[in-house]
Amino acid sequence: MSSEANKYLKFGAVTVIILLSLGYLAYTGVQDSKSYYVTIKELQGMGDGAYSKRLRVAGNVVPGSIKRSGTRVDFILKEQDLTLAVSYTGTEAPPDTFKDDSQALADGSYGRDGVFHAKQLQAKCASKYAPQPGATPTAQPGKSMTENENSGSSGMAN
Repeated sequence: MSSEANKYLKFGAVTVIILLSLGYLAYTGVQDSKSYYVTIKELQGMGDGAYSKRLRVAGNVVPGSIKRSGTRVDFILKEQDLTLAVSYTGTEAPPDTFKDDSQALADGSYGRDGVFHAKQLQAKCASKYAPQPGATPTAQPGKSMTENENSGSSGMAN
């Protein structure tokens, strides 16, 4: 075999090793970052499968359940009649919108102690900021507030 063919063979082998390594790193990165969204009812019915997966659970924060201790925040999520104890120990402080009655989304793992151990926490505004059912918006789509106010008058002077 000539030395030139030997060089191409070595180059091809190194290229294959690099591509396989990059593929393995990409696969393990995706596996570590993916999480399954489950409801509280589904979580409680998963059995032993719940302890080995990264999960996301949403619900409303039960009023008066938020207990802060340093960087740790313990609270209870409620979905219909079911509740779930959550312990958040993430690197960032909970968002400002994380309050009683707010909707929260916890990302982490379910422990054998019956507590959901969250590493990430997202919260929506409390429901008191949402429009009341049946309420009409004050502005019509596509018009500014000034145009809406003028359209309610008896007419414009010419």
